[in-house]
Amino acid sequence: MSERLRISALLAHPGAGGVRVVAGDEDREWHGADIESVESELAPDGTDRIAILTAAPATTPWQQDALVRRVHDRGYVALAVIDAERFGAGTVRLAERIGLVLLHVDRPVSLAKACWQLLEARDALTLGYVRKVAQSIEYHAEGLPDLLRHLSSSVGHGIALIDSEGVLLEAGGSLRPEVHAAIDFGPWVDLARAGRGTAASVRVDSPSRAGLRVAFFGDGLSDPQLGALGVAAEVAMPAVAARIMIDEVAAVNDVAVSSGVLRDFVDLRGAPDADVERRMLERGWRTSGYHLAFRMVGRSRVEPFQLLRTVTGELARIAGDSHATTTGRGVSGWLSFTEAPTPSQIETHVAALRELHAAVRRGFNVATGVGSLESGAAGLTVSLSEAADAARIAVNRSATGWFVRVDGLGLEQLLLAWTGNDTFVPAARSLLAPLDGAGGELLATLSSYLDHESGIAPTAAALGLHRNTVSMRIQRVQELLGVDMGDPEVRLALHLACRAVGS
Repeated sequence: MSERLRISALLAHPGAGGVRVVAGDEDREWHGADIESVESELAPDGTDRIAILTAAPATTPWQQDALVRRVHDRGYVALAVIDAERFGAGTVRLAERIGLVLLHVDRPVSLAKACWQLLEARDALTLGYVRKVAQSIEYHAEGLPDLLRHLSSSVGHGIALIDSEGVLLEAGGSLRPEVHAAIDFGPWVDLARAGRGTAASVRVDSPSRAGLRVAFFGDGLSDPQLGALGVAAEVAMPAVAARIMIDEVAAVNDVAVSSGVLRDFVDLRGAPDADVERRMLERGWRTSGYHLAFRMVGRSRVEPFQLLRTVTGELARIAGDSHATTTGRGVSGWLSFTEAPTPSQIETHVAALRELHAAVRRGFNVATGVGSLESGAAGLTVSLSEAADAARIAVNRSATGWFVRVDGLGLEQLLLAWTGNDTFVPAARSLLAPLDGAGGELLATLSSYLDHESGIAPTAAALGLHRNTVSMRIQRVQELLGVDMGDPEVRLALHLACRAVGS
């Protein structure tokens, strides 16, 4: 047998009979194993082999010393024996000094079988892993994390669901960052090594989530083990992909329900309703206490469910009670507090929401609005409404990083409040009355100009006009209304008025 393995390969084998190193280097190489009852029955020449004894060893120190010396003199690189962990300190030091790896083993026959699998029966090793994966697939998992836990427990190695950015889920250990970095996400199956860390991964064939891989991993795995785990990963992958799809369907259905509950709650505008209150509580959404709402919308096309997935993951980093669901083409959420936060605490939470916004923007083109702190059911409705208004403003606010907080709007906050009552539309018509006439061209030009973030060129392109014509009309608007279009608050007031009159 020319195959040379390390002791660490046995330590990484889940069926190695509870083997543990008592003395010596686990990187020591070996290429065979002999199993006998006692030392006298071992072969005279055990060069580069492991001696496995099934009988319990002597308990006196001098007899243990003699056993270690005789096994070493026969050429063996390692001795595996029951109760080796109870050997005296002197015997352990002796083994270290003469270079014999001393191994404790609970089940010597299992260790011998593991040696045989690693050296001579790789198909059997692969079949053993595959059988364990098949048994796990038959298990009724409650979700993907539960399935991964069961696969890890059955196979005896760590397992992780990963993408190129990092680990999404894992069980049975932690995938080393350097091993993740060594994984090639291109091929169907990849066997990776980085230092002592190893991983066998396969692409996950999921129509809803591209770029995923499922990986079995561990330290010190030999090439035979890694190859066998690659086959096991291929067998496990369809079950993982199916579980991802099942969980996503369930998640989409749950989001649809939660979105409906929030819509019904907001429609009540603070009025009590026992059924809606019950449905809110069933989702863990309490309406008592204090609430700080936020609204996140796409500045370009976004998929609300995928956006919610990211938002929910980032919300978990914020300490406290937080909730979120899809509403319309975006995500609405809020932080809840049992006691009223202090002003400094509010600023801390707003800063956390700003960090959440920045994190989400790394993957989505979004704008975020934050409402004010309000109390009770009616207050939650108000904060959600304010957050929605602030988000609409944030869509056009590159200067603020597309993040707007209602409490920081000044005059804008008053204007937003007006939009919620019957006095706003008449006020808007009165504000824009000087632009009546001329076929409505001045009002149309102003509205388009504000929709295009005060850009002359895009406004001209949208209306099919010359840039000079647009400039002259905007100048005429300023003269008729007596306003300074360079003032951002004036532009906001006019923009809201145009929207109200045009709706």
